[in-house]
Amino acid sequence: MIDYKIEAAKAALKFIKPGQVIGLGAGSTVAHLIDLIRQHKALAASIVFVSSSFKTNAYLLHNELNVQSPLLTRHIDIYFDGCDQFDKNLNALKSGGGIHTTEKILAAMAAAFILMGDEGKYVEKLDITYPLVVEILPVALHLVQSKLADLFPDAAIKLRMSSQKDGALISENGNYLADIYFKVLKDLQTLDIEVNMIPGIVAHSLFYRMAGKAIIAGKDGVRIISQLPL
Repeated sequence: MIDYKIEAAKAALKFIKPGQVIGLGAGSTVAHLIDLIRQHKALAASIVFVSSSFKTNAYLLHNELNVQSPLLTRHIDIYFDGCDQFDKNLNALKSGGGIHTTEKILAAMAAAFILMGDEGKYVEKLDITYPLVVEILPVALHLVQSKLADLFPDAAIKLRMSSQKDGALISENGNYLADIYFKVLKDLQTLDIEVNMIPGIVAHSLFYRMAGKAIIAGKDGVRIISQLPL
């Protein structure tokens, strides 16, 4: 049986050139890409890697690859990442890992942002299968909850709770995370603006028109989709 995630990673490898700074998100497709890169020893030795993910950084270090902190990074040549779902315009929801704030920072640093995944992640239009996740400054929690309830009265807003300690789940930035479960998804541009405008929200998990390309692997092979112009 063909592993489509490996096929997507193989296609992604072709975009990488020696000496580049490569940004990586999280997930199994990213891990496959790392495995493919390290098979080319000269290429791997020439690349500097920057990641938003604790697990990805640990895997890079385990394989003795060159890792740089985002704090020390000014420019990324290509940022590769997966997602929960993306549409024909390459708008993406990256809700599962809760590390979307750092992922957005790295994606914004990059000259090119390329999504990777199997065909199951692709939809014509984003839907309500996955929540919108917001990262919230602790001091603004009650304000943000109130503003979100006013903006989206039909949505369910749930603070993420820790499964291994008593209390709320804390992001890598020391903030809270909340999931917004919509009954109907609003116009994406409007949603992006309205949520970003709430004081106390650091970032949300909708990547609106940020990716330039997507690599999709499926039963009909590998497709590369480019973002449509505005």
